[in-house]
Amino acid sequence: MAKDKTIFTCTECGGTSPRWLGKCPACGAWNTLIEQVAEAGPGKNRLSAPQGYAGLAHAQPVMPLAAIEAQDVARTASGIDELDRVLGGGIVEGGVVLIGGDPGIGKSTLLLQAMDALQRAGLPTLYVTGEESGAQVALRSRRLGIEGSQVQLLAEIQLEKILATVDATQPAVVVIDSIQTTYSDQLTSAPGSVAQVRECAAHLTRMAKGTGIAVILVGHVTKEGALAGPRVLEHMVDTVLYFEGDTHSQFRLVRAIKNRFGAVNEIGVFAMTEKGLKGVSNPSAIFLSQHSEPVPGSCVMVTLEGTRPMLVEIQALVDSAGPSPRRLSVGLDKDRLAMLLAVLHRHAGVACMDQDVFVNAVGGVRISEPAADLAVMLSITSSLRGKALPRGFLAFGEVGLAGEVRPAPRGQERLKEAAKLGFSVAVVPKANAPKKPIEGLTIHAVERVEEAMDVVRGL
Repeated sequence: MAKDKTIFTCTECGGTSPRWLGKCPACGAWNTLIEQVAEAGPGKNRLSAPQGYAGLAHAQPVMPLAAIEAQDVARTASGIDELDRVLGGGIVEGGVVLIGGDPGIGKSTLLLQAMDALQRAGLPTLYVTGEESGAQVALRSRRLGIEGSQVQLLAEIQLEKILATVDATQPAVVVIDSIQTTYSDQLTSAPGSVAQVRECAAHLTRMAKGTGIAVILVGHVTKEGALAGPRVLEHMVDTVLYFEGDTHSQFRLVRAIKNRFGAVNEIGVFAMTEKGLKGVSNPSAIFLSQHSEPVPGSCVMVTLEGTRPMLVEIQALVDSAGPSPRRLSVGLDKDRLAMLLAVLHRHAGVACMDQDVFVNAVGGVRISEPAADLAVMLSITSSLRGKALPRGFLAFGEVGLAGEVRPAPRGQERLKEAAKLGFSVAVVPKANAPKKPIEGLTIHAVERVEEAMDVVRGL
């Protein structure tokens, strides 16, 4: 098969060159030329003809949006409940999923387990490995207790051979592990380059949409934790999942960053065991420390991850500092911590300017919503005064610069989840106070930070 002609395009000005140059000949920018396949067709001046665009292609039929019949998306359960939750209910026919995470965190393990479950359910599957040999994957399957698996395995990194194999075997689900090791023979650049990743992902996406085969791509991440390769990779696919968690901890989180077929920011919680990853049905238990007695500096909040309310313990440690007090937060917004300390001083009279302040969300979870503000402030105050909050206490709510406590979305669900787990006292924004009392839960509705502090002092 003859290779298509390749050209190098400048990302700054769009200029082209027949070969790679360190400096763009058009705009003079350095290291901006990337390789891509040249489109077949007339020359570069094809739009300058008198007929304009009309001479290039025939007009296509259009129809009003109201005339198009909407259809529900059919899903296939993967056999792993927590993975199905993150995907929005299961694997979608023709859907393309991109999953990334740190090395060794469990991406290949989870996908091998899912593919085995789908194969046992009667769906033909194909696992394409570009980073390991077939013997290495077989060794992992024995460790996971699925040595009798009938999952079809292909150790290959050339895109054209992979597409030919998919066409011959016609699987329902294909895993490409990983997209950074896959290369197309049409490009001269090395596997993992921007051009190779973009071109291979585009071909696999077109194949998925044209045949209805679900494709799962494994992606590498950079030192900063972002997916390696061009940003357009995340735009191409339907769903983007990130593996989170410390490799030294047994717990892993899979978070949906993008999902065209489900909720965004939905998370699945897994525990790494000798037999692979197992779903955790009650994740609140791993995010709450088990103290025999209440301790200062600890406050529980209810955070919302996608459709799931979860209880997370916020811990704070306030200690005397040197000339330059430190502010450190783990699992929470670092910039927001400085703002909350300023609000705490101005509106509640709690000064920490000469103290080191450390804040941590227990269990390695990352909380991005501002509903954690009130719990952070109460835990800091508790640590500073050395007085523990009462057992069964929780708080949530966003705090503004003027000292007001703003409501959190879906407050009723948060409170019901807390009551279900045995919590008895809650400090919440006034707008989140339920109209009907919740059995077993005493709710204190507040409008300002000062009111929240007064409630805590009276408990």
